[in-house]
Amino acid sequence: QVQLVESGGGLVQAGGSLRLSCAASERTFSMGWFRQAPGKEREFVAAIRWIVGNTNYADSVKGRFTISRDNAKNTVYLQMNSLKPEDTAVYYCAAGLARGLGVNPNEWNYWGQGTQVTVSS
Repeated sequence: QVQLVESGGGLVQAGGSLRLSCAASERTFSMGWFRQAPGKEREFVAAIRWIVGNTNYADSVKGRFTISRDNAKNTVYLQMNSLKPEDTAVYYCAAGLARGLGVNPNEWNYWGQGTQVTVSS
């Protein structure tokens, strides 16, 4: 069982930045970030492969968010810049055993507890 612990959420004004961290108890094939706003389905944000570092981003965050990893620390980061009120959500870290960087939450195997990000206008 892979354990994931997120940190770094909080309240920020529109245009500001936050960095989320996700510490994994062990490495799988890939890591991802998803988010879920009240009344909405969980949606894909970004993903990265541990070994080669390939990335995938949702169109809504391209150019603003950057996913990265520190293999030595088994930690994945999500740097979020130019934040907008519509980025407000609970952000979840996910670990995947498959080769893909899929956008479907059902393709991911392990989940963290989530961290709240609130962007005020």
